[in-house]
Amino acid sequence: MSRKKTKLAYITNDSARKTTYKKRTKGLVKKVRELTTLCGIEAFAVINSPDFGSQAEVWPSLEDARRLLSEFKKLPLSKQNNKMVNQESFLEQSLAKATQQLRKLSEENRQKELEEVMFESLSGKGILQSLNAMDLDEVGRLVKQNLTDIDDRIRVLTKASHS
Repeated sequence: MSRKKTKLAYITNDSARKTTYKKRTKGLVKKVRELTTLCGIEAFAVINSPDFGSQAEVWPSLEDARRLLSEFKKLPLSKQNNKMVNQESFLEQSLAKATQQLRKLSEENRQKELEEVMFESLSGKGILQSLNAMDLDEVGRLVKQNLTDIDDRIRVLTKASHS
């Protein structure tokens, strides 16, 4: 049975917030542990909340976390920053991806609209009069492409029937 989507907002009820904190912390540590086991990597987690305890929770141990952090800091900056993102760069990447997806979907919609115009005009509806020169040119290219595709298909079928 699936759970309902949790609204991501500050939990005002203290006991509910503390319970959520404990459960989510436990889940996050479990995910890091599973990641280290499944992928054969070293990782650590530090969870600090002044509201729910006097000291930070560190997994697997404070010594291991210090060692891994020290090893990380010894790497050249280019390796340290490899695939690292901050909030701003993450949002920029997300925006760029969404913009590219929007552009692609807009082009697909435009193509479908042109196909619809083509088929409506072929069925005798006088829709071509309402189009501007650029749209007419694109519909013309679409008609030519469809005619070429039909001719190619006829050639293939004719060859297949003669064999």
